[in-house]
Amino acid sequence: MAVDVYLIFNGNCREAVAFYEDVFNTEKAEIMTFGDSPQSPDYPLPEEAKNLVMHTRLSIFGSRVMFSDTFPGSPFTVGNNITLAIVSDNEEQMRQAFDKLKDGGEVKMELQETFWSKCYGSLVDKFGIEWQFSHEENA
Repeated sequence: MAVDVYLIFNGNCREAVAFYEDVFNTEKAEIMTFGDSPQSPDYPLPEEAKNLVMHTRLSIFGSRVMFSDTFPGSPFTVGNNITLAIVSDNEEQMRQAFDKLKDGGEVKMELQETFWSKCYGSLVDKFGIEWQFSHEENA
């Protein structure tokens, strides 16, 4: 299990990732956009969201750093745009930690299967720290 840093940008994530690729001489990141995700007719994706970065990551000096743009209309505050991401192949351990962290906190998305993860969820703990949990095989 790892704790990774997740940086959120306000529409300029591609630019930031390209900058960090150069600064840290990393491999080129694979970028998933909001438009790449499965679409629901009940929740049409706004045109301005389609090319925004939904998720990408770089390996910087052996640490995984993940990135995304905020979804259009979602609040963005410089200084509060960092979350901690638990990435693990141990779903039971993730669920135990999630259940403990949500005590006194606010669940943003209950743990559930998504198109990118067998088990994903997010919450803000009672101290105001935002956490994301993602199950990945061989994490």
